[in-house]
Order: sequence, then structure tokens, then C-alpha cells
Amino acid sequence: MSIEEVLDMLDELLDKSWSLPLSGGRCVVDAEKVRDYIDDIRINLPNEIKQAKAIVNDRNEILEAAHREAESIIRKAEERARALIAQEEIIKLSQSKANEILAQTQMQSREIRQAAQTFSDDILRVTEEAITNALNEIKQTRQALRSKIKKK
Repeated sequence: MSIEEVLDMLDELLDKSWSLPLSGGRCVVDAEKVRDYIDDIRINLPNEIKQAKAIVNDRNEILEAAHREAESIIRKAEERARALIAQEEIIKLSQSKANEILAQTQMQSREIRQAAQTFSDDILRVTEEAITNALNEIKQTRQALRSKIKKK
């Protein structure tokens, strides 16, 4: 018999009891039956309490497991966030370094192009001067040959 059933029987006993006139709602009950019901409650009470304690323990274990799992999820999320931040920092540093290398390369390319143009212009100027000097010498030599031919 469960505690609920014993309490229902006790309630029924009270409903069937005799009310005393002018007593403010007091009634006469069979004391022996009440003691039997109380004994039944005491007998059944430990099982009910054990079940309640087991339920509370199960609830506490479930809450603790959920708390541990929540902490684990939070810890993993924080680790992932740190990894993503670190990865983002690496990407930013890489992009910055790549931009720096690109700027240096472009500057060196301009310098090399300018140096090549200056070198080519110098070579062409020297070549032009040499050709001009050679042409002048050819003209002078031709002129000298013509003058000798006319004198003869």
C-alpha cells in the first residue's frame, strides 16, 4: 500500500467521523484506526523517501553532467575562438608582409627600369658620339682626298 492510499483512507476516516456539537469543528475518531494508518505511513514512508532521494540524486547528477558538458562546450568554443583569432592574425600579418613585399618589388622594378633606361640612353649617346666622330673623320678624310685629287 502506498502513502497516498493510506492518506486517502485517513481522510475518509475523518469524513466519516462524528462531529461534536459546539466544539468548533472537532470530531471523534477511532484512535486505533488512526494509529494503524500512521503505522502504515511509517512503513511506507522510507520507500517513498528513498524514491524521492533517488530522484533528487538523479536530478543532481543530470544537472552536474549538463553543467560539465556546458563548461566543456564553452571551453571548446573559447579555444576555437582563440584559434580563429590567431589564424586571423596570421592572415593579417601575411597580407601585410605580402603587401610590403609587393611595394618593395614594385619600387625595385621602377628603379631597375629607370637604371636600364639611363644605361641604354648612355650607351646610345656614347655610340652616337662615336658614330658622329667616325662620320666626321670620314668626311674629313674624304675632303682631304678630294683636295689632293684636285691639286693634281
